[in-house]
Amino acid sequence: MNTIHGCTSNKVVALLLEKLQVSETCRKALPVIRTWEIQVSTLHIFKANKRSKMKPMENGGLDLEGGKVERERQKYIRGSRKIRIHNQALLSGFAYCVSSCSMILVNKYVLSSYNFNAGISLMLYQNLISVVIVSALSFFGLISTEPLTLRLIKVWLPVNVIFVGMLITSMFSLKYINVAMVTVLKNVTNVITALGEMYLFSKHHDSRVWTALFLMIISAFSGGITDLSFHATGYAWQITNCFLTASYSLTLRRVMDTAKQVTKSGNLNEFSMVLLNNTLSLPLGFILIFVFNEVDYLIATPLLRLPTFWLVMTFSGILGLAISFTSMWFLHQTGATTYSLVGSLNKIPLSVTGIVLFNVPTSLENSVSIFFGLLAGVFFAGAKMRERS
Repeated sequence: MNTIHGCTSNKVVALLLEKLQVSETCRKALPVIRTWEIQVSTLHIFKANKRSKMKPMENGGLDLEGGKVERERQKYIRGSRKIRIHNQALLSGFAYCVSSCSMILVNKYVLSSYNFNAGISLMLYQNLISVVIVSALSFFGLISTEPLTLRLIKVWLPVNVIFVGMLITSMFSLKYINVAMVTVLKNVTNVITALGEMYLFSKHHDSRVWTALFLMIISAFSGGITDLSFHATGYAWQITNCFLTASYSLTLRRVMDTAKQVTKSGNLNEFSMVLLNNTLSLPLGFILIFVFNEVDYLIATPLLRLPTFWLVMTFSGILGLAISFTSMWFLHQTGATTYSLVGSLNKIPLSVTGIVLFNVPTSLENSVSIFFGLLAGVFFAGAKMRERS
């Protein structure tokens, strides 16, 4: 032990590694592996040596070379944490973009390529998958959800009716309109939401925001005029969807505050909202299937006898739930500003992919209108970022 006291800290660690029979490769990496784990090993081996000149630290390690090891350990931990968070932000953003793009493209594939004329039934099946998966995750303790009490259902039911209408109109419009024009027309939702915020919450926007909103209206109008595959029914459903989506966004802000007061924990997380929305949509969806006479179509269509069709529909349901999870993950890793900007930028590859995959007939004027609308969406996100700051 006297030999050890006369050595530098590197030699101490080298002797420790030799006693622990660590390989030559590990011993060459001494500058790297002088971390907390080595300090803990040193403490266990020399805890019986009461005459050691190495002072114990408050956290249970050994103060080698006047605390240099502790400083290096803290530096290493901080560096590792930064790398880990950066990677999670990148991964969550990528997952959110992929899931949101894939959801729209798969729905378009089911409704147009398969020519499936039961959008409400598709919505109902997707929501059923979400309920099953979220309930299973909650049952096994992987996530926490609020119990669906009668008081909570009464509070949430009005906004859920809007939610169901938003999903159904989205299905109907996507059947008739190409993906690129759907993304451009969805910008109208931002205009309606901004007007609603002024009227309901007395919120005022600066000139940059209004300029972006004006550009969105122009792009939607010019895109509709130059759309070679223009379908009046599809456009009517999409405009209705814009109003319902804006209403859902504005109503949700008030309902969430009331809903939190009637929950047992006093909170309502994203998982609980997913479970609540999708569960309440099931009985309403069943009623609408009969109202829109989709039952006769489901009985007659041969698509339900195709295993591949069921596979695609199930995949679309999983993607719908994935959007909820990845958006929450991405929002937690970054923030509302980055989330909004990435969502706007994500429409660009989505539009291009939709045109290519479904062989959409287009013209130069229509392509310019679509691109102009997408840039207006990015400009709007940037204007909102400056407004928040």
